[in-house]
Amino acid sequence: MAPDDTVATDQASDARIAAQAPHGPREARLLRLVTASAVALAVSLVAIKAWAWWLTDSVAVLSTAVDSLLDAGASLLNLLAVRHALKPPSRKFRFGHGKAEAIAGLGQAIFISGSAVYLMFEAVQRLANPQPLPNGAIAIGVMVVSIVLTIALVLFQRHVVRQTASLAVRGDSVHYTSDVLVNTGVIVAILAVGATGQLWVDSVVGGAIALFILWSARTIARDAILMLMDREMPEGDRQRIRAIALAHAEVGSLHDLRTRLSGPTVFIQMHLEMDGDMSLRRAHQIADEVEAEIIAAFPTAEVLIHEDPEGEEEPPPRLA
Repeated sequence: MAPDDTVATDQASDARIAAQAPHGPREARLLRLVTASAVALAVSLVAIKAWAWWLTDSVAVLSTAVDSLLDAGASLLNLLAVRHALKPPSRKFRFGHGKAEAIAGLGQAIFISGSAVYLMFEAVQRLANPQPLPNGAIAIGVMVVSIVLTIALVLFQRHVVRQTASLAVRGDSVHYTSDVLVNTGVIVAILAVGATGQLWVDSVVGGAIALFILWSARTIARDAILMLMDREMPEGDRQRIRAIALAHAEVGSLHDLRTRLSGPTVFIQMHLEMDGDMSLRRAHQIADEVEAEIIAAFPTAEVLIHEDPEGEEEPPPRLA
């Protein structure tokens, strides 16, 4: 092949690769907007919660301020990761950039774990040396505002998840949902201290929030590691893929079904067994038809199908 032909072929290949963006323009805009909204909300909440803590000196309020500070950092990482994951595949990264979301998730888990340890230390210190909580009404007002704004963000995130199936946004949504519970816990702590005069309640709630943050960090880290390790899709999804493939009248059976997730993209590969006497052209058409049905069910999927002649040779033991 002449050098000019090689260059032209490479350029055509690059164009095909770049066309395989993980989301359409509308979904990409939604993902950029929701991640930017999460960062803006977290930064705003840090400011008002820090002001409330300065007025109240409450460990529970401090815990939510630190949690929101880490939310801001985590959401910023999420924003950068999602924008990177939205890039189409390239010649150097032919499977796309989706695992940037998982790498960001590990970073989030580390930051969140550090904050939880710090909050637990503060709670123990305050439990040993209780302090009164002035201006409790201001703190409660700040928590109510935080809950309302966070619920609005969570509803937006869930809408985006329904539209894009983004794992990163889904994880962030779970995180902010937990923040609603945390802020509610702070309100309960301040009301309990005011009603009973038992100052230790504030420290106990702050410590409980720290433990909850640690649990959230564990969940985020686990999901990120499973994606990086190419864990299979849930068994229900695998059975759905098998059912779609076997529903085609000219598909005899399938084997070697393998799946993995990379950010918003699902990679699916399988071997389809068909009549060994049919033409290669027809076998290819059937594979294309099955691929189209699978993509209709999993819109962000990349599907690779190998056609095998049915009954010609018993395949070795398979995982699928």
